[in-house]
Amino acid sequence: MDATVAFFYDLIPALSNLPDWLSYTIIGAVLTVGAFLFIAVFALIGIWLERKISGHMQDRLGPMEVGGWHGWAQTIADTVKLLVKEDIIPEKADKFLFKFAPFIMFTASMAAFAALPWSARFIPANLNVGLLYILSVSSLVVIGILMGGWASNNKWSLYGAMRSAAQMISYEIPVALSLIVALLLTGSMDMQEIVRGQAGGIFNWNIFGYFPLLFIAFIIYFIASLAEVNRTPFDLPEAESELVAGFMTEYSGMRWAFFMLAEYANMFVVSAISTTVFLGGWQPIAPFLDFIPGPFWFLGKALFLVLIQMWLRWTLPRLRVDQLMYTTWKVLTPFSFALILLVSFIKVL
Repeated sequence: MDATVAFFYDLIPALSNLPDWLSYTIIGAVLTVGAFLFIAVFALIGIWLERKISGHMQDRLGPMEVGGWHGWAQTIADTVKLLVKEDIIPEKADKFLFKFAPFIMFTASMAAFAALPWSARFIPANLNVGLLYILSVSSLVVIGILMGGWASNNKWSLYGAMRSAAQMISYEIPVALSLIVALLLTGSMDMQEIVRGQAGGIFNWNIFGYFPLLFIAFIIYFIASLAEVNRTPFDLPEAESELVAGFMTEYSGMRWAFFMLAEYANMFVVSAISTTVFLGGWQPIAPFLDFIPGPFWFLGKALFLVLIQMWLRWTLPRLRVDQLMYTTWKVLTPFSFALILLVSFIKVL
């Protein structure tokens, strides 16, 4: 029996008395709604945190008025504003594609949550190629961005969409190659097997394997993942200074909110992959701390990496397009190939 189904049967014994097709449908619906709610809550907290972090880094307060403690309800108020805001569609836009693009992007982002291993017993879909699945399905995000930029009938939106396509497709290569370096160590693409292979404490995590080779692979992955999710210093598809807002220029209201939800969902997904492959996933820092639940470790490590993404946004300047492409093709990709050769050579020896 699948571990997730067994988990739900233990949690809700009445499900085991239902026909398999019905119980599986209920479990699938619960997982889908749960993933959406997690993304929504994470985006609310993430946007508030980003404002507060940027405020403190620039020696100002950030949100303070709405909500009782440090403006905690400001993002909720902004969400309500987006929900009631008029939905504007440009007159000469391709209306079907314009409406469909945000949902394509969000659906691709949410689908990646299916293979994230939250604990030893809970992973929504325990695939033997879970890592390959996440990399594949998250690549569909670029289709939504291209669709939205093209359908907007706005040259700034189209420029942003084309930049995004070139950027995301280019940076998928060092992302995949850096993960291959870790897979040479683990020997599996099953997300749970990757985590189990890092049991025994912090020094058994993949990031310390063949030190410093896997550590360099982790740095390459983290840099490339920033470009994958369009975060500073790689936020050229949304560059406000020259493209107004890039592929999102013509969007407003709830459709714009879906783009933002997808961005924060992608931030968490790339951090969760990094946590799983390099930082031990749900494994504790030390064996004597194994009484603390696995989801606490998994979520804590992923959120720590998200905070670093926010920190870098307010620290580094945006790269030029030529610098962006130089970084991936002439720096990250060659280094990734070199790491694969070195780790393979060491394993053969």
